[in-house]
Amino acid sequence: MAVIEEIRKRGGAEILYIGSKGGVEAGMMERVGVPFVGVHCGKLRRYFSWKNFVDILKVPTGIIQAYKALKEFSPDVVFSKGGYVAVPVVIAARILKLPVISHESDVSPGLANKISFKFSKQICLSFEETKSFLSKSLLKKVIVTGNPVRESILQGNAESGHKFTGLDMHRPVILVMGGSLGAKQINDLVRDSLNELLKRYQVVHITGKGNLDLGVHKEGYRQYEFLDEPLKDIFAMSEMVVSRGGANSLFELALMQKKVLIIPLALHASRGEQIANAQVFVRKFGWSMISGNIVANEFLKTIDYAFNNDINKSAKVVNGTSLIVDIINKFKK
Repeated sequence: MAVIEEIRKRGGAEILYIGSKGGVEAGMMERVGVPFVGVHCGKLRRYFSWKNFVDILKVPTGIIQAYKALKEFSPDVVFSKGGYVAVPVVIAARILKLPVISHESDVSPGLANKISFKFSKQICLSFEETKSFLSKSLLKKVIVTGNPVRESILQGNAESGHKFTGLDMHRPVILVMGGSLGAKQINDLVRDSLNELLKRYQVVHITGKGNLDLGVHKEGYRQYEFLDEPLKDIFAMSEMVVSRGGANSLFELALMQKKVLIIPLALHASRGEQIANAQVFVRKFGWSMISGNIVANEFLKTIDYAFNNDINKSAKVVNGTSLIVDIINKFKK
């Protein structure tokens, strides 16, 4: 989305988005007027699962579908952000001899990007630290660009946020979000701690789709399944944010210079990329991080500590959108 915004700001180009069949991207692209093609993709699991045998059969189908879409669209360049759907698209691009630019958001690259990197002309990284995971041959292709962040998300208005939520302008607001699909662990912690939290703060809680607790109606508490356009205003009005450790969210919050408590996905639920991301931001900005089997009392104490902690506002991260679009334009015919 950030790259699309920047391309359009510079005069535009024909854009095709290739995503997973049945994924959420189709609706997102429809809202911004970008054509969408869905392809089959198999999840690349690092552990044994019978689903691996089924999903591996989806990859050739996805390559054929991506090949047809790219052949018909005939792009100058393919930009890949990784994920399972990137693999068949990048392989199809290689067959068609189209230049591929790949970007890795996390400190540690995912398996899909490790495969995609082999077929890429240029590899863009959010973190300098990611270089330690790459071979010497791949390092020749690397540019550390930072992470692409939508300029629009950084232009929120606190007053508009207060109008949207109806919250008191004179009491501090904490935004709690657990990723696009929500997070049961974070949702449970908020609900278990809510009465104590509301004694000191107001809370805006993004629960994820289907995770609202319709029985909870408390002064100073607002819950939403998902926020799109109003999110920038909620960011602007919030003094602190509780977030997972996804690189996209952390870069946005760093650019906004927010106080942050990071609760990364645990190792049993991920490959550890969110923990690695969190460690970099904690070290650089003085943010707080909590992980493991967290109980409500520990959560409350860490919230208070993070809220009262002075962060390092002199530390900077780079919005990589402009440089990434420069690189894309370099490969245009």
